[in-house]
Amino acid sequence: MFSFLVSFVASALLTLLVIKHAKLHGPALDSNFGGVQKVHQHAVARIGGLPIFLAVTLTACISVLREPSLGYWLAALLACSSIAFGGGIVEDYTGTVRPSRRLVLTMAAAVLGYLVLDAKIARLDMPFVSWHLDSLWLVLPLTVLAVAGIANAVNIIDGFNGLASVVTIFMLLSLAYVGWQVGDMFVLVSALTVAGATAGFLIWNYPAGLIFLGDGGAYFIGFMLGELALLLVMRNPQVSTWYAALLLIYPAFETIFSVYRRMFVRGKSPTMPDGIHLHSLIFRRIAQWTVGRKEARALMKRNARTSPYLWLFSLTAVIPATVFWRNTEVLIFFCLLFIISYVWLYARIVRFKSPRWLIWHKKD
Repeated sequence: MFSFLVSFVASALLTLLVIKHAKLHGPALDSNFGGVQKVHQHAVARIGGLPIFLAVTLTACISVLREPSLGYWLAALLACSSIAFGGGIVEDYTGTVRPSRRLVLTMAAAVLGYLVLDAKIARLDMPFVSWHLDSLWLVLPLTVLAVAGIANAVNIIDGFNGLASVVTIFMLLSLAYVGWQVGDMFVLVSALTVAGATAGFLIWNYPAGLIFLGDGGAYFIGFMLGELALLLVMRNPQVSTWYAALLLIYPAFETIFSVYRRMFVRGKSPTMPDGIHLHSLIFRRIAQWTVGRKEARALMKRNARTSPYLWLFSLTAVIPATVFWRNTEVLIFFCLLFIISYVWLYARIVRFKSPRWLIWHKKD
């Protein structure tokens, strides 16, 4: 827990520093209130990824002093992640980096991870058998697609205060637990470090939204999640590959479903933002009923009340993944169950038939 605590304190202090000097980051203030995915009513610094990245780097240096054998692995992981982080943080400051370019940078980071960390999809576990993948022309594209996809997926679910932060903290703590179970010190320390930094940011982000994660933070945390999940599974054959699939299924399936919806249902580019993600629908059609519609104070309450629905929903995947991390058959079952539940819930909300248990009744 040392890494978690150091990272948490460092991130909390650095994030506060950024908030206090937000005017110095004028270009990085999010003051676009009319965007399709915008639900805030005041200018907010969107560079929360910067203190998170600095806190992780600082804690990694301290961890290396305590355990020198981790030096190469932590340095290599940070070097790879800095490419994905760089594209996001430049976008946060300038607003000029197109999604396609950020995706390419994240893919380049995944290629570097393949080369220096040997982070690759080398096997696929199935009931009673494991398929080993040896062809570079298959392994490399799958690896790049998976890691870059998760980084982009975390950015997609970063729509409300605390949503992406808490969901990724759940996942990182799960990775740390399984890493501890199999004796993988590198994954354990790395996951706790990133979780601590994210938690330090979270105390200023939720519920009031004093600072936003931004593209830099989302891409950085998402990349770290993808790499650590991949490394944990491939370095430790006793961990089923379906553990990683179930652990990350919420942001991953949200992305896949969004691409399908935009391309095949609406006939638009998959990179075109819209306001009909699952979290957006919960904000507009469920949280709205419990709080109100227009005034700024009600808007902030709706923002804060939206995320807990998705926190709980994500736990329906994270908890079974953590409990059954070595049982392929059970993990596959829960993957299918999650997909069915997601599609059912989305369809119910779209049709204005939200389950009664989702609605928090307003108390005067």
